[in-house]
Amino acid sequence: MKKITFLLLFISYLGFSQVQNVTFSVSPSAFEETDAITITVSNVTPASWGVSDIYLWAWSYDENDLNSMDSPTNGSWTNSNEAQKLTNNGNGTYSITFTPTSFYNRTNIGSIGMLVKAKNGDGDKKSQDQIYQVGAFQLTLNTPTNSTTILNSGETLAINATASLPANFNLKANGTSIDQKTNITTYSFSPTVTETTTYILEATNNGETKTATFQAIVRPTVTEATVPAGMKDGINLNPSDNTKATLVFYAPSKEFIHVIGSFNNWEINDTYLLKKDTSKNRFWIELTGLTPQTDYTYQYIIDADLRVADPYSTVILSESNDQYINATTYPNLPTYPTGKTNHAVTLLRTGDAPYNWQTTNFQKPAKTDLVVYELLIRDFDALHTFDAVKNRLDYLQNLGINAIEFMPVMEFDGNESWGYNPSFHMALDKYYGNTNSFKQLVDECHRRGIAVIVDVAFNHASGQNPYYRMWNTDNGGYGGQASADSPFFNQEATHSYSVFNDYNHSKQAVKDYVKRVSQYWIDEYKIDGFRWDLTKGFTQNCTASDEGCTNNFQQDRVDVLKEYADYQWEIDSEFYIIFEHLGTNTEELEWVNYKLNEGKGIMVWGNHNYNYRKAIAGDIGESNFSNISYKNRGWSVPANVSYMESHDEERLMYEAKTQGESQGTYNIKDLATGLKRAQLVSAFFFTVPGPKMIWQFGELGYDISINQNGRTGNKPILWNYFDEANRKEVYDTYSKLINLKLKYDIFKTDDFTIIINTFNGLHKIQLTDNSSSDIQNITVIGNFGTTTQNINPTFQKTGTWYDVLNDDTAITVSNTNALISLPPGNFKVYASKPAALSTNDLFADSSLIIYPNPVNDSFKLNIETNTITVFDINGKTLKEFKGDFKIGKEFSITNLQKGVYLLKVSNKNGTKFQKIFKE
Repeated sequence: MKKITFLLLFISYLGFSQVQNVTFSVSPSAFEETDAITITVSNVTPASWGVSDIYLWAWSYDENDLNSMDSPTNGSWTNSNEAQKLTNNGNGTYSITFTPTSFYNRTNIGSIGMLVKAKNGDGDKKSQDQIYQVGAFQLTLNTPTNSTTILNSGETLAINATASLPANFNLKANGTSIDQKTNITTYSFSPTVTETTTYILEATNNGETKTATFQAIVRPTVTEATVPAGMKDGINLNPSDNTKATLVFYAPSKEFIHVIGSFNNWEINDTYLLKKDTSKNRFWIELTGLTPQTDYTYQYIIDADLRVADPYSTVILSESNDQYINATTYPNLPTYPTGKTNHAVTLLRTGDAPYNWQTTNFQKPAKTDLVVYELLIRDFDALHTFDAVKNRLDYLQNLGINAIEFMPVMEFDGNESWGYNPSFHMALDKYYGNTNSFKQLVDECHRRGIAVIVDVAFNHASGQNPYYRMWNTDNGGYGGQASADSPFFNQEATHSYSVFNDYNHSKQAVKDYVKRVSQYWIDEYKIDGFRWDLTKGFTQNCTASDEGCTNNFQQDRVDVLKEYADYQWEIDSEFYIIFEHLGTNTEELEWVNYKLNEGKGIMVWGNHNYNYRKAIAGDIGESNFSNISYKNRGWSVPANVSYMESHDEERLMYEAKTQGESQGTYNIKDLATGLKRAQLVSAFFFTVPGPKMIWQFGELGYDISINQNGRTGNKPILWNYFDEANRKEVYDTYSKLINLKLKYDIFKTDDFTIIINTFNGLHKIQLTDNSSSDIQNITVIGNFGTTTQNINPTFQKTGTWYDVLNDDTAITVSNTNALISLPPGNFKVYASKPAALSTNDLFADSSLIIYPNPVNDSFKLNIETNTITVFDINGKTLKEFKGDFKIGKEFSITNLQKGVYLLKVSNKNGTKFQKIFKE
């Protein structure tokens, strides 16, 4: 489709692709650019788009079929201009009449393009593209109907063509003229084909020549041979010979396959005919004579007709998108072979040195300790690159998070996207950078003690996916639907939340694909976990219209997702597996308990956005967020990755500023008041035992609606928020609460209660851990109302308690039920012992690197030193090292308890300070 910009194709689980294959006709059939023409469309069903009218979306090319220009009266994709509404003829057809020069507002037009669509075309409410050549003299090839015809040697090829005006015809075979006829309008000839031949039929009228090009392929003899041992689907580099690589391609029911590419000028050549292993439904070839560290590109051409990139590509080049990726994002991006082929192509390189991982002993945070930062690279930094995120890690490390969850970074359609429109699951999307920069980011995260989790969408694939194109009703295009013989995709989705093309996870081919791709990401990028998008879609038991079935327990879904979990644990037994299931407790309990006795178990997303939004806005009747407790679901472990915000939910601060309650002078819609309440809800979020997730910039009170620029559209990147004192205060409170959660074992206790009062908004959380040698009791109290109120804290015991977020200010409790006055939006976190918490950024110096940090028994530095002093958070000297220490010297702190400490590092150049975290 010709379109002004590359729009995000993902629409949040609204249904199937709605592209229709309609019938276009033009009258007269041959026309000049100054002739009035009528376009008529039939076999179109506007009602399936939820509309009654359809509109023309049109564009044109110059005489060289270049310089595309849109019709000036197109309007916008979401709001077509009324000038291009087609007339309903009342018989199932629609038409529009125009003169090309005036309609397109240009002259010297070579061809015109069009499609029909709903007034708002979002959700693929459109037809396929249609192209017409301009000019009264036209050549139409009637047979063969396909650009490529496969024949046995000695068979004839029936050629028939018509010209709109009398013409002289000349047929060329591989460049040699083999038949001529003069002054006719209908041409026919049937040459005998003994070799693969490219035919060009020329028709000339009054000095103007039109051509049609087509090819006859002599069916090759395919060699039957077993796939070599150890070869996987996709690219297999030869570890002992950098001039060789073996390609393996799963392609059942296909007759023969060639590889075409930069090494054979993109031409079909039987030297590059793949061997076939019928028993495994695979084709394969060993490429030889490759030059190491050279960019090669290739495609498979199936049965001499359909060109597809390797489904297991690790990098693809795109004819439509790559020109918009700059050298800062992807240095030395290989060039797409324009003019040689079309559709995506696969990049192949041999002989590159493997990445030298600097952090090889990374210890994943315990699941219960996870504090995950969900991040969309596009909207996190204006450079939208892995390198840009790496340069922001000081900010995230100081916040205290210990895991980053990246929204999908697998190759997706277009450039700017949420990423849930994947086309090549094993390829990294180049809009964010190259494979090396992603590895550097993962490496640096690990050095800082931060785990890396990648969001993956294995429920579906876009129309660009090679395995979709190989078996569909669009003749290998991107539209239509999967054909009945597809080994990968359902013809219609078997659940009610589908987008794009729905994988059939009962098929062995799909299981093999998921296993190969998921294990590759763990092996290649050393990532620590997957967040699995839309796991409800993995059942084969339901229909698109039966949401009840989709949401109910489905055994086949349970079985296949357990199988997929095993694939990942086969590579990394501690791999985080997180399902976005949001389903019944019965089914989610299957994930939580799976292989729990082996130290495994699957985690699930816990969406508590609604209740926390209502809580921040002062709607206390709807502020019951107590289901954030895993105990309320009858679980034995905290496996719910709970969140107040995610990419899919409205932002808390937007709710506060648009829906906030008020009473008297207290108005939650006021920015300062709303930001105070952002701290209030965070205190009742992080203190609940179990893994937590933050959506990017929630820690700064990000108050831009999810629906600004469209739900999935770009959002403002507001790093200036960090410089605003009241927003920085939210960040500091998040940091202190995260520090508290990760430092003290009480936040792993199962002895806790969440006490919600939806009458007056006086909520409490109480935790007890009598086995701890440190903090044994925590009481959190908060006033979610809009007036000052007295709350009964019901402290667990009398004695001294400490206001841990207020410099451990001590209070004496002689009566555990003595009322405490709380202004609206205020809260307290009281502990039975003081807590050492600090967010003093003055001590941070990014040029001093301590690794690993957090520390287990010992640490190293990246600079030479002569004096190292370790202080507790109150400034007391605990340990000192003196000497002439080289870079990488190991310093032991095994005798120090778990906690936060301050390191003073001195050498001849001066003194630096940095925090360390002892685990």
